[in-house]
Amino acid sequence: MSVPSSTGRLGVLRIPNVSFYLSSRFLGTLAVQMQSVAVGWQVYQITHSLFDLGLIGLAQFAPFLVLILWAGHVADTHDRRNIVIACQATQLLCSLLLVGFTLSGSHTVWPVYAVLVIYGSARAFMMPAQQAVLRNLVSTKDFSQAVALASSSMQVAIILGPVLGGLIYRFGPNVVYAVSSTLLVLAVILMSCTKSAPQARSTAPVSWHTLFEGIRFVWSRPIVLGAISLDLFAVLFGGATALLPAYAHDVLHAGPTSLGWLRTAPGAGATLCSIALAFWPIKRHVGKWMFGGVALFGLSTVVMGLTGQFAVALVALFLLGCGDMVSVYIRHLLVQYETPDEIRGRVSAVNSVFIGASNELGEFESGLTASWFGLVRAIVIGGAATLAVTGIWMKLFTVLSRMDRFPHHAAEEAAQKAG
Repeated sequence: MSVPSSTGRLGVLRIPNVSFYLSSRFLGTLAVQMQSVAVGWQVYQITHSLFDLGLIGLAQFAPFLVLILWAGHVADTHDRRNIVIACQATQLLCSLLLVGFTLSGSHTVWPVYAVLVIYGSARAFMMPAQQAVLRNLVSTKDFSQAVALASSSMQVAIILGPVLGGLIYRFGPNVVYAVSSTLLVLAVILMSCTKSAPQARSTAPVSWHTLFEGIRFVWSRPIVLGAISLDLFAVLFGGATALLPAYAHDVLHAGPTSLGWLRTAPGAGATLCSIALAFWPIKRHVGKWMFGGVALFGLSTVVMGLTGQFAVALVALFLLGCGDMVSVYIRHLLVQYETPDEIRGRVSAVNSVFIGASNELGEFESGLTASWFGLVRAIVIGGAATLAVTGIWMKLFTVLSRMDRFPHHAAEEAAQKAG
């Protein structure tokens, strides 16, 4: 069964599988973003502890790290669509459990961390399958447009989610969790409407050799290794968004609505950037664009830490999102284009480890350094470390920093000239 091609600038949206996939991912992301604002604010209101904010990230990352390689193998041996549906259903269960926790009136936060462990386990299996299945839904010529649209729709959800979460939180965290549950029900239904995509499944039995196939592949490709490790260390040190509940409360002296706007700003920047990339994809100076995006991310983090003004912080977070989107777009294209389909799940799992480590482990790192050095110092130090990582990686991975075109584009042009 062949993958349908599109016609027109945004013709990929007329492919039913793609439209169902994008809609499901949008609603699922919207639900998770609303929920994350409520969880962060609720935990901080109960404990008033920066360290406990960091534990939110650790609770999600620990099971993710344990399960992710197995999840990659599962994504290569089973229908990726069904995996995504099962994981969305598990996220729905987590939202319902958070409703129950809130209604119980408990003032101990360990049940929240227990729910987040379940969520992290589901996310471990969903990320490789969700990343890999998009490549199966579209033709090669449509893939870069599909990536940009998937990123833009996700970023729109990241924009709306925190704002809606902050506004609805006024009625109580249980209301936020209930709305999130409803959205996740719709996400499951929409993903169920997609048809199983053609997929080159691995037939190798599970073993340590097959589990580590993705790691071996990434290690053998300096371009891929450089791209995903750059994101890991840059965002690991610059993960100041985990501290936004404390930043809004203690530095800006604002409430949950302002927190929602702050959480929205990076998504707004990323969305506008991804929309631009859908119409004007990056084709030249790929390496410079990627490192420039990460540098902007670090610089924006420093500015956010140094200011006490809401408007300046909002602009800094907006630019942070722009820089992050450029890096994410380039990294995703490099990983998916360079990977054979039969191991795409396992390579996506490795990529997911790096993403998860940079996000959830970065949140823990930010909470830990904030408890050591103070809130503002931790944010500034994190941004400065991101800038340092950018400079070091430009020296370590010169093949990436000097890259002009994506490798598959260069190969296609060479083939056309030869023909």
